[in-house]
Amino acid sequence: MCRHLAYLGAPRSVSHALTDGTHSLFEQSWAPTDMRCDAVMNADGWGVAWWPQASSAHAAAGPDAYRDEHPIWSDPAVRHTLTHVRATAIVAAVRSATVGMPISAQACAPFTDDGWAFSHNGVIAGWPQTLARLAPDVPVTEWMRTSAPTDSATLWTYVRHELAAGADPATLLSRVVTELCAQAPGSRLNLLLSDGDSVLATTCGHSLSVRHDADGVLIASEPTDGDPRWQPIDDHHLVVATSARVEITAL
Repeated sequence: MCRHLAYLGAPRSVSHALTDGTHSLFEQSWAPTDMRCDAVMNADGWGVAWWPQASSAHAAAGPDAYRDEHPIWSDPAVRHTLTHVRATAIVAAVRSATVGMPISAQACAPFTDDGWAFSHNGVIAGWPQTLARLAPDVPVTEWMRTSAPTDSATLWTYVRHELAAGADPATLLSRVVTELCAQAPGSRLNLLLSDGDSVLATTCGHSLSVRHDADGVLIASEPTDGDPRWQPIDDHHLVVATSARVEITAL
């Protein structure tokens, strides 16, 4: 389980995205209010991926990323190094590891490759057998690139493979959630995927809210402040957002 967040809009510091608000992602690491599981905090590591603002020389190269296996509140990079980094797109997560899963930076979301960043808030029931049934055609060489032996990291391997094969992102996430829910009842599949221009998010078993204003769009497991513009997303829905618009459809 975890709490995750995505931002698209006007340039802002990465640190600000992590710490802004009366209930920021930073605070949600130790004081979440809507976990919907046995976990009580998110202290098993964290990560953030960002796309530098358009004026940056390497903005088009895909996201930069930082991940660490320690709690976000103990990492000085949050309030020091990352205050100097500005971005127009950000994906971040604080982790509560499923029992039996390893604690390592490589196991922390967001997972990045080929211009994408991916986060999974939840658990795949019956993993790894249930995920293997979903992805029988993924080459062994792809599985060997998986960064950690966890359900989230292997799910990213499958999603990455399908994206590289030309799958439509919205159709892909909808199918993944629908098929895994059928094959692995009890799974929780709040997924977050971004290419820096758009963000896609699913709800399946966990909370999610969206806030859209003149500065852009913010998608988070829990609202980061008391702004009345936050819109809770019903379970089993897909959010597709850019900085200019938000579309919400049932899965």
